[in-house]
Amino acid sequence: MDSETKICQSCKKDFVIEPDDFGFYEKIKVPPPTFCPECRMIRKMFWRNERVLHKAICGLCKKSVISMYDPKNISVIFCDKCWWGDGWDSMDYGISYDFSQPFFLQWIKLFKQVPLIQAWRFNNVNSDYINYSTECRNGYLSSSVTFCENIYYSFAIDKSQDIADSSFVTKSNLCYENIDSLNNYNGIFLQDCSNCIDSGFLFDCINCHNCFLSSNLRNKKYVLRNNQYSETEYKEEISKIRTDSFRVLRELFSEFTRIKEKNSIYKYIQAVNVVKCSGNNIINSKNSINSFGVFNSENIKNTFRMADCKDCMDVFSAIKTELAYESAAPDFNGSDAQFCVTNQTSHDIRYSSLCSFSSHLFACIGLKSKHYCILNKQYTKEQYEELVPKIIKHMNDMPYISTRKNPSTGSGQVYKYGEFFPSELSPFSYNETIAQEYFPLTKEEALNQGYSWKDREERNYKIDIKTKDIPDNIKDINDEIINKVIECEHQGKCNEQCTEAFKIIPSELQFYKRMNLPIPHLCPNCRHYERLKQRNPLKLWHRKCMKEGCENEFETSYSPERPEIVYCERCYQQEVY
Repeated sequence: MDSETKICQSCKKDFVIEPDDFGFYEKIKVPPPTFCPECRMIRKMFWRNERVLHKAICGLCKKSVISMYDPKNISVIFCDKCWWGDGWDSMDYGISYDFSQPFFLQWIKLFKQVPLIQAWRFNNVNSDYINYSTECRNGYLSSSVTFCENIYYSFAIDKSQDIADSSFVTKSNLCYENIDSLNNYNGIFLQDCSNCIDSGFLFDCINCHNCFLSSNLRNKKYVLRNNQYSETEYKEEISKIRTDSFRVLRELFSEFTRIKEKNSIYKYIQAVNVVKCSGNNIINSKNSINSFGVFNSENIKNTFRMADCKDCMDVFSAIKTELAYESAAPDFNGSDAQFCVTNQTSHDIRYSSLCSFSSHLFACIGLKSKHYCILNKQYTKEQYEELVPKIIKHMNDMPYISTRKNPSTGSGQVYKYGEFFPSELSPFSYNETIAQEYFPLTKEEALNQGYSWKDREERNYKIDIKTKDIPDNIKDINDEIINKVIECEHQGKCNEQCTEAFKIIPSELQFYKRMNLPIPHLCPNCRHYERLKQRNPLKLWHRKCMKEGCENEFETSYSPERPEIVYCERCYQQEVY
């Protein structure tokens, strides 16, 4: 089959469906998409809120909880213990399919009735303030964390310990402000680094010990500002650098930014041990196309934050998942999930959310260990297999027409079988979700595009410590600062989900003292966005190698207007290795 060019329903831009895409659609028996890959990713991200937390009351035990859902928008929220417990049955909310109204209206009716869990997490210890996490001990205000211990204010951390203010870190220990890094120990401000020890402010360095303010290093020791020193000379020079001072640390970060922009060579893709891959930040993978943040995966396309996955397309955030399509966190440790949101260990599920240890589900919510169900109603295997094709036909004959109007045409988008959930059905507003993190909009832009927006709530914090009054040096801070309300330097004037104030918890203060680092001046959300600004967007541009005389071309996530020096694989290897 030849490639085919289509026009996106949402942005009205052209996008191409390749022959291999058609083969995948045929394999899983779904029609081709009508939205471009970027609009499909935005729509999935619209269903994932990781950082905006609310106070709520458990609808069963009446305990006060912290929830990712705003109780003003959700009828019933259960705490973790009650939701996973035996005191209720999600099958009690089951409804029969109604062929007189569109499918998505019936699904959202069920979604508004079934109690929702306060946050999606399991098998965690002492981690009440984390979200989308599993097997985490002592986690705090972090999300997308797996098999970790002592993680603070971080995102996408796997198999690591003692990590603070970091993003996309794997198998590391005792690290602060690390981004896209692997197997590091005792490192601060490391980006795109692996196997580095006792180092700081490094970019694109591998197997380095005791190195500082440098880039593009391989197998080095005692390097400062890309100059080689003896061990004695290095220790003497490094002792003059006061990382315990906030003022000095900020100056060092400014110097580090200049090193990255002006004195470093960038490979067109950050990838290690890959075959036929495009995107960025890909490790140990094969046939990973237009994908970002990928680890140990094969045959995936248009994906983000994937680990140990195979045969997936248009998926965001999946671990140990196969045959998933058009889904957000489709099925942790499961398979054959399409048009799904946040499930685990299930098989053959469609349009389902918050289901676990189940199979053969269509449009179900919150089911545990159930099989052959539609809209939370039980059927026999024969009844299920007879009814599902009729529902799919009905979805095509009576499609849902979105209330979100296209700005250029004024018409609503059409949702037939094969499309992910419409954004207006999401329980979250645009700026509550990670769509705002990777595809940021102003309030005016969001409303003009038909998205909902959550206005900043009035906060009546009594500020105990103004930003200007925070002690500069960690040595001048004692336990009296714990639980004091500290003013965020942005004061809510940014577009970054600023909380305007923050507190220091005891274990966090111990971490700063252990690492000899000053306390931050920004709230956790603003710090998270500062890290996001250092990462590339989830988008590719066609460019030429910038090495003089080289004519190689490639797809890269470094846009042409950026200042970095971007090389093809061959030229990069010649310069750096």
